[in-house]
Amino acid sequence: MDSIALAHWKRPEVAITIDYGQKAAATELAAAAEVARGLAMRHETLRVDCSSLGSGDMVGGAPLAAAPVTEWWPFRNQMLLTLAGMRAVAIGIVELMVGSVASDGSHADGRAEFYAAADRLMSLQEGGIRVTAPAIGMTTAELIRTSGVSREMLGWAHSCHTGPLACGDCRGCHKHFQVTEELYGDAY
Repeated sequence: MDSIALAHWKRPEVAITIDYGQKAAATELAAAAEVARGLAMRHETLRVDCSSLGSGDMVGGAPLAAAPVTEWWPFRNQMLLTLAGMRAVAIGIVELMVGSVASDGSHADGRAEFYAAADRLMSLQEGGIRVTAPAIGMTTAELIRTSGVSREMLGWAHSCHTGPLACGDCRGCHKHFQVTEELYGDAY
């Protein structure tokens, strides 16, 4: 939901989607392709199997002892920024926008200070890529309202952490249902 709303709001020229070995990768890639097509954006996909490094719901295993929540994947956003940055340098992109929102602060790598540090680090490297999180201070519902994204386009969102179909029981599905109910008065 967050990435779709951000893409609709900010309209970057290129969307990058990464299959890093997460259980929901195939559905996420298909949804991202449809949204990019609907927004007339170039869509880049990367496939790098890091599933042996994952933890919890997103790889279909038990979370590590250090996990703050069941879908925690160690250094996930750092990994995603690094992989996206590698592709960005190759295709001339100078800014990586991420769809993190205020509730992502339950993860250390979902907080504003993490993105500020990532921005500084990546800007020092070849390519001088900037990292921004334009919605980091918003709730998902605020981001969706601000973006003006249609409910139809938002319908492509795949929030489940456990696989290609919504399980209805993971934190991603719960968030999806709660935001949909807040915005539209129903969970569908």
